[in-house]
Amino acid sequence: MDIKEQIFQTEGTQFPGVSYAKTVLSPAYDNAKTRLIHPMLSIHKAHLVMLVEQSIVPIESASRIMRAIDNVNVEAFQSSHYTGAYEDLFFAIEDQILQEAGELSGNLHIARSRNDMGVAMYRMSLRESMMDVLHSIGELQSTLLTVAESHAETITLGYTHTQQAQPMTLGHYLLAVHDSLSRDYKRLFAAFHACNHSPLGAAAITTTGFPINRHRVAELLGFDGLVENSYDAIGGADYLQEITCALEIALIDLGRYTQDFLLWSTREFGAVLVAAPYVQISSIMPQKRNPVSFEHIRALASSGVGECQVVLQMLHNTPFGDIVDSEDDLQPHLWRAMALAADLFHLFGCVVGTLDVDKEKLVNRARESYASITELADTLVRAHQMGFRTAHAVASQVVKLAMQANIPAYEISASIVKNAAEVVLGHDIDISDQEVAAAMDPVHFVEIRSLPGGPAPEEVRRMITARRLSLQSRHTELDHAAQYIHTKLRELDQTAATWSREYDS
Repeated sequence: MDIKEQIFQTEGTQFPGVSYAKTVLSPAYDNAKTRLIHPMLSIHKAHLVMLVEQSIVPIESASRIMRAIDNVNVEAFQSSHYTGAYEDLFFAIEDQILQEAGELSGNLHIARSRNDMGVAMYRMSLRESMMDVLHSIGELQSTLLTVAESHAETITLGYTHTQQAQPMTLGHYLLAVHDSLSRDYKRLFAAFHACNHSPLGAAAITTTGFPINRHRVAELLGFDGLVENSYDAIGGADYLQEITCALEIALIDLGRYTQDFLLWSTREFGAVLVAAPYVQISSIMPQKRNPVSFEHIRALASSGVGECQVVLQMLHNTPFGDIVDSEDDLQPHLWRAMALAADLFHLFGCVVGTLDVDKEKLVNRARESYASITELADTLVRAHQMGFRTAHAVASQVVKLAMQANIPAYEISASIVKNAAEVVLGHDIDISDQEVAAAMDPVHFVEIRSLPGGPAPEEVRRMITARRLSLQSRHTELDHAAQYIHTKLRELDQTAATWSREYDS
């Protein structure tokens, strides 16, 4: 027996081959029955309504077809398994409609192709997932603003290059996280609108000779508009790339914030304490309170980035046209990444919103550090007419002398500054202990940095108020988009139910 006969003996001689069904068709069927069945049925209904309105299919036939569509047992299909009796879910459902409505149901496929229909189903499924992610980010931002407001005066140290840099407030930091998330939100919302355009009516690649109304189908399904060029409608995959890139950036950002909180949770740092629902105790070391929630967020965010990378890699160097690379094998990676992102942003908000913060430790650490020394240099410029580079050199010498004497920042006196000036300038300067104490006070440091975007408590509170207004506006915009889509789909279902009843009567 030659190799061909050996393969045929185990794989079969008719479509689908055993390995092909197991590797490709069965997973695709399982994904479609959970993610794509509802979009598929909605597209059937919208296309049929349009065919009647355009006088392509008579209402009598359409009502019979609509009843068959409406009678599709979604739960039965969702609990079914791939058998090979049909190529995929589309043909299984099409055959059920044919069995109930008769041969006339074949008219449902007038002016339509699996190409434009498939892309439409993907876009409809993705837009739902994107709304979940956007809602989760908005929810997190609201939590961050609330926590930031409670810490508008909580002094902490800011770090650059992982080293103590300057005093700031925890509220200022949390507001920075909020603003970074705002840009993630804007990128994702733009990708949502790019996704929410209808390819239907493009058919295979060149539209159709039937007088269909593409705009009407788009409206019935809650799309914002058309992917107008029919070749672009079935061949363009940049809507997938736009979603993927925006999501990947958001997940990378989430990992960066989480890294900070993990550091702050260490015993050595001692800034924050993760609440009991989000820690685990060691199996052997009873003193351990492992902040595993943050660890899992960081790890799973990286996993989501990996899913996004898979999507981009699968699209890389593919032809610009209808191709399976952007279809059933690719879509689950993006579905998983978005579901994961929605969960992670929600979890991050829960953990951050329940943190205990050791305010006293943070402010004492700031007072002991030399992080306020920039303000001493600034004071020398403002009050003693030094050039900044000279003042910087004097301040640097102050730190050197204080460290040699093992003096914490809050004990630096005017005499130390005078000695430093003597070293740098060759003479001392007239500066008081009060001036030095004010310059080295982290609370004062923060309070006078009240420029737009600065850490001063009143400026942080101003920004929080402004952000709340913007956030409410974004929430309203997202709610309107979701309401429009869901209203259109609900109206479509109501039309289908009405037609089905009229046929029965």
